[in-house]
Amino acid sequence: MAGTATRPSTPGPLAGVIRGFSPLAPLRRRFRTWWEGRLKRDDTLTLTQRNVYIVPTGPGWMLAVTLLVLLVASINFQLNLGYLFTFMLAGSAAIGMHICHATLRGVTLHLKPPQPQFMGTSAALEVQLSSTRTTPRYGIGVAVHEPEAHTEHHWAWTDVPSQGPATVQVAFQPQRRGLHPVPTLTAETRFPMGTFRVWTYWRPASQILVYPAPEVPATPLPPGEPRAAGKGNATSQGIGEFDGVRAYRRGDPLKLGAWKKAAKSLGSGTDDLVSRDAQQSQRQELWLDVNKANLPDPEARISRVTAWVLQADRLGLDYGLRVPGREIAPGSGAAHRMQCLEALALC
Repeated sequence: MAGTATRPSTPGPLAGVIRGFSPLAPLRRRFRTWWEGRLKRDDTLTLTQRNVYIVPTGPGWMLAVTLLVLLVASINFQLNLGYLFTFMLAGSAAIGMHICHATLRGVTLHLKPPQPQFMGTSAALEVQLSSTRTTPRYGIGVAVHEPEAHTEHHWAWTDVPSQGPATVQVAFQPQRRGLHPVPTLTAETRFPMGTFRVWTYWRPASQILVYPAPEVPATPLPPGEPRAAGKGNATSQGIGEFDGVRAYRRGDPLKLGAWKKAAKSLGSGTDDLVSRDAQQSQRQELWLDVNKANLPDPEARISRVTAWVLQADRLGLDYGLRVPGREIAPGSGAAHRMQCLEALALC
């Protein structure tokens, strides 16, 4: 059972900007860096008494003030019903605090291996929550903890069934290409009364590969380059065509037959069959070179070549890649595309 409802946890972006200019902001950053450094990186985290924290919420503090006023009034006027009402509310708040803490305590969080994503697109971190308790757990949210961004948290909410798992998709938008650690995640609940907030921080050990954002709209593919082994051979042909023909050999595939030439031979009174020579090199190769993208900005050149890789793969062409310090031989297919995108992400 899973949910992906989104709810902001801060008043708004203006409040985040004001908080960012607070004189205590540097101190908060230093404390946060020290605190997160104490957290061990692991893709699986079991929540216990040691890593689950609880504080009253705004409504919780208001309830505490209300209870204090009721208690003072009951003592001052000797109201038995006032005592009863005050202690009933206090008992309900205490039970709610216990239930709230127990809702998160004992949950096991597991991050599934993240898939590569393109820069600027919304990635989905798949988190599995499991419980061995015989009763369900309600109202648990998971989000990326990004205090430096001064933006609202986007929570993915779910209920964890009894002795079973639940999965949530946590939104995350990478801003830089390359191989990056998964950001710190936070999980919280305010069930059942909303008077207490129970939360935890979690630093997964996985890394996420971020591909460059492809150029939009994509420019046409560059022209092919002559193969070193095929330079000086005859007439120009398109990428993917064979150089020459040879005499037909028994067992040659029918798709390699030069049927136009065979028809001409039959028309001239001969029956010579010929086949295209698949062993000869192609007349041209398609090379996607970052240094030949004709753009001044290095990141823009990488973005253009990324669009070329996707375009060549979509057309089913053989293509090679040249990036600074690395060259990938021409090929095609999903594995070749992923190899080229990874090289562009890490160059």
